[in-house]
Amino acid sequence: MKLQHRKLIALALATVGLLLLPLLLQGFGNAWVRIADMALLYVLLALGLNIVVGYAGLLDLGYVAFFAIGAYMYGLMASPHLSETFAMVASLFPNGVHSPLWIVIPLAAGLAGFFGVLLGAPTLRLRGDYLAIVTLGFGEIIRVFLNNLDHPVNITNGPKGINQIDSISFFGLNLGKKVEVLGFELASVSLYYYLFLALVLVSVLICHRLELSRVGRAWMAIREDEIAAKAMGINTRNLKLLAFGMGATFGGVSGAMFASFQGFISPESFSLMESVMVVAMVVLGGIGHLPGVILGAVLLSALPEVLRYVAGPLQALSGGRMDAAILRQLLIAVAMISIMLLRPKGLWPSPEHGRSLQKPKA
Repeated sequence: MKLQHRKLIALALATVGLLLLPLLLQGFGNAWVRIADMALLYVLLALGLNIVVGYAGLLDLGYVAFFAIGAYMYGLMASPHLSETFAMVASLFPNGVHSPLWIVIPLAAGLAGFFGVLLGAPTLRLRGDYLAIVTLGFGEIIRVFLNNLDHPVNITNGPKGINQIDSISFFGLNLGKKVEVLGFELASVSLYYYLFLALVLVSVLICHRLELSRVGRAWMAIREDEIAAKAMGINTRNLKLLAFGMGATFGGVSGAMFASFQGFISPESFSLMESVMVVAMVVLGGIGHLPGVILGAVLLSALPEVLRYVAGPLQALSGGRMDAAILRQLLIAVAMISIMLLRPKGLWPSPEHGRSLQKPKA
């Protein structure tokens, strides 16, 4: 009973801390709240990738493609771009296409899920390195398409990107504008923080229920030994496609949130390095373990921004001979290598992951 009380107290303290965090960070400047917002977006991305990599054991290095698909879907459906490009759209929407949130988000999730299944279908027989190469190629293909779909028909505006994207509005509340609550001013970045936090909590609940479900147990059986899982009657083909599709929907939703938050998107935001970082968040945090994935995403997304304040003084100590950006990347690499050496299973590993590989005690 005491343990249960401790858990409830810890949960209550965590809830209060998360709710008060943006209010405290606002005192140091909106830049710190923005870092927290981006950390929550990366948590959402990592939770989606964890379904593919952590639960089903399928290495996906092109996950950023679904992030891009969701972002561009939102950008096209909530900006003046289509009206400025196509006369037919301009006749229907003279002030630009400004689709409501309830239409754009399901569209972004559905389109990303469709492309996830489309990616999964030809890779069903691939494993390990070959699967990683194919998914990596898929991510690069999407980025190249986005970069070149500005002619002969201008759909994505090419490398110039799409701007003037609407901020999220619902129930008369525009998250792009600051509001005053009980005499206290909430900046736009703080309003987005609460939206992203709500999405993360819903995503954690979905992932947790999936993990405990029949589908989740089947994914883990495929992850540990696909041949044995198939011999036990598990339909590995359908379950792999389901994993790719469900993981992609998380990427689509987070991409739509990213586009509304930034107000501008371009292909440069969806490079291979983004995919690598999301995979690193899942692996270094604790593959297949929700608390570990969240911890890894928060640390690896916030660490580069925090190190900006460390790289400057180090550059001054070197007499300006070393570039601050290079120093920052070096410090990030050292931190990641240290985690891999000290915690090879991740910062917060799952107790069940890899159990089949453990030798029984004599």
